[in-house]
Amino acid sequence: MSPIDINVEESGDPVPGVRLSLKPAGSTSGYVDGAWWPRSTDLALEVPALLAVLTVRMGRLERVSYDLAAWAPAGRRVTTGGVRIRLDGFRRRRPAHTVHVVSVDGDVVTLLVIPPAASPVDAEHALRRSGEVGNSDDIDGLLHHADGSAGEPTTPRRVT
Repeated sequence: MSPIDINVEESGDPVPGVRLSLKPAGSTSGYVDGAWWPRSTDLALEVPALLAVLTVRMGRLERVSYDLAAWAPAGRRVTTGGVRIRLDGFRRRRPAHTVHVVSVDGDVVTLLVIPPAASPVDAEHALRRSGEVGNSDDIDGLLHHADGSAGEPTTPRRVT
């Protein structure tokens, strides 16, 4: 599967759809298999569209592991396409700013989660870099500003 690029209208507003980039299936370089730029920190609202896309690549899905600090409180399951998917929050077991989607066959896709409040320029840069074949940037490197400045990486905001 080739990277799925986001489209940004001239106004700077993203075109509706899943904002996702993926390395081709079977790529083994780097810390992540791609990136996802959700529109909010409401996992139950955001994850069904992501899972619909990933089902095409991975088949039937079983679980999503997510960074508890990056998302508003979520239930233990979400139903999408008539299938119940388990949601497992984590604090320290896995890298922050990521989600891990697991299929019933044990396949795992690890995605960088770009904070919803990120600027379109920064988000598009992180999406493109994360989906590039051979990219081996770590999580912090992928979250740095698109202009290459040495500023702090963007961090997610928690909605209460």
